[in-house]
Amino acid sequence: MTGAVAGLVLSLGMIAPSVTAVAAVGYDFDSAASLQVVVNKHRQLNPAAYVPGQLVRVQGERLRSQAADAYKQFAKAAKAGGVNVMPISGYRSFSDQASLYDSYVRQYGQATADTLAARPGYSEHQTGLAMDIGNASGVCALQACFANTPAGQWAAKHGWEYGFIIRYPAGAQATTGYTYEPWHLRYVGRAIAEEMQAKPAQFPTLEDYFGLEAAPDYL
Repeated sequence: MTGAVAGLVLSLGMIAPSVTAVAAVGYDFDSAASLQVVVNKHRQLNPAAYVPGQLVRVQGERLRSQAADAYKQFAKAAKAGGVNVMPISGYRSFSDQASLYDSYVRQYGQATADTLAARPGYSEHQTGLAMDIGNASGVCALQACFANTPAGQWAAKHGWEYGFIIRYPAGAQATTGYTYEPWHLRYVGRAIAEEMQAKPAQFPTLEDYFGLEAAPDYL
């Protein structure tokens, strides 16, 4: 089959979709309330000022109930393994994100700010499914070197067991639009996290898993 014919056949739905697309079957990655919602620079929350229900407090931070339960298990297992994982930032409202983003713009300029923090309405933290973590010592907090700390290594090795992924992995800025954030955990559920962990080359990001376009910049 020539490339032209294959393209026509695929557009008509006469052959099976790609492996990536198959992975997305059965999941809702559009609805703001979904546990698998994909939020990026091309995908604003709807409504933009969305507020999740059932927020549960976790050591001063808040997460959706499912994510909170998973995080507590994750942190408990880490402690049993001799690693103290500390929550730094969980749920942030639209207005909280606006204040944070504006502070980055004032400090670094908009172009750099857009690589460091999401604009309000485009933040995973607003879903209540994301948690920034750190070490009890505070070393390498919100820095790339966090990956080499006990908490960073624990998250990378064991986060998937509790349904978490490193949402902004190294080398994926062209897809995610953000620099490497080894501290930023996103709850997606055990099934997706496990498959992404097992096939990192195929599914390095949530965009890859769901077959979505790269979102390096805002539209």
